[in-house]
Amino acid sequence: MPARKSDQAGTPAKKTTAARKPAVKKAAAAKATAKSAAAKKAVRKPAEAAPKKSAKPRAARPAPASVPGRKERRGVVVSAAMDKTIVVRIDAVRSHQKYRKVVRRSTKLHAHDEHNTAGVGDVVRVVETRPLSATKHWRLLEVLEKAK
Repeated sequence: MPARKSDQAGTPAKKTTAARKPAVKKAAAAKATAKSAAAKKAVRKPAEAAPKKSAKPRAARPAPASVPGRKERRGVVVSAAMDKTIVVRIDAVRSHQKYRKVVRRSTKLHAHDEHNTAGVGDVVRVVETRPLSATKHWRLLEVLEKAK
């Protein structure tokens, strides 16, 4: 461990801290009070309101042909009982790899329907989105076909 600087008599030099220097302590306190006084005197100017763009509401915008980087599915609405949520059944028809028999599978997913436009039996297009709730990770893009 390096030794402290010492004077000629062999006694260690005293530490110099802000607590031992009253001039430094007073200067720091004066600086802090000057800042707070300047903050009180400063008059806040209200932010100038920029003219709002007349953007179309989301419902009026046409559905995009595809959303890049996100999964898209087509399915049939099996439940629209919840507010702003629909349950969509996605059917998958594939042939079995070994036996070549047609295998039908389906999955149900919850999708966000902002304006409650979809009804039971409608064919809809949904797109993957960020988690909106514990079970909702899809959003309704458009209703392709209304139920009869």
